Amino acid sequence: MLPSLLRAWLGLVSVLAAPVVVVIGILYAGHSEPGTVDRWVIDPTADSVRPPWRNVALVIDFLGEPAGAAVLVVGLVAGCLFLRQPRAAVLVVAASAMTVVTATLLKYLVGRTIHGDDNLSYPSGHTAFLTALALVVALLVTGRLGLGRTSGALLVLAAAPAAGAAMGWAQVALGAHYPTDVLGGWCTALAVVPATAWLVDRTADRLTDRMADAGRQESR
Repeated sequence: MLPSLLRAWLGLVSVLAAPVVVVIGILYAGHSEPGTVDRWVIDPTADSVRPPWRNVALVIDFLGEPAGAAVLVVGLVAGCLFLRQPRAAVLVVAASAMTVVTATLLKYLVGRTIHGDDNLSYPSGHTAFLTALALVVALLVTGRLGLGRTSGALLVLAAAPAAGAAMGWAQVALGAHYPTDVLGGWCTALAVVPATAWLVDRTADRLTDRMADAGRQESR
């Protein structure tokens, strides 16, 4: 699931994204107000986006809610199994689960809130989730079509920012997150997905080798 041509590049992306998540988390740990960067990007006192764009934002936001996320994951898993890509199906589940779990743990560790003490906001789990799925789809397409390093990297560079920007805009527009929460969620996915893909590949390869060894021993 992690094409060899992209392995080093995506590994570097993962390594660079992780410190960004940590640094932003440290800067805004325990805060409940927008920071300087947030105020530069948006006006915290402005009204939320209005119809018809509010409706668009709500639809995008639904994709990160439990029901919407379940529909996306089940649909992608079914598609992977239909294409006879069980490893990709495993990655869909593993990457989305690991990304959401990581984002949730970070929320409690950082303790940044928005609209009250109970609304933990950093990082944006919605943004992390949709970005993670977009990365998995990009990796699947890259492997399925046998894309080269340049084409595969361009696909990943298009998918991850597009998904992150769409969900990030929705979260900020609806007042659910600050821009820095969105950036943290995006980088969380960039850090987690390549590592998860590598782990899935390594585990699957080991299982395949063990099954092959067992088959050879039985044939003797």
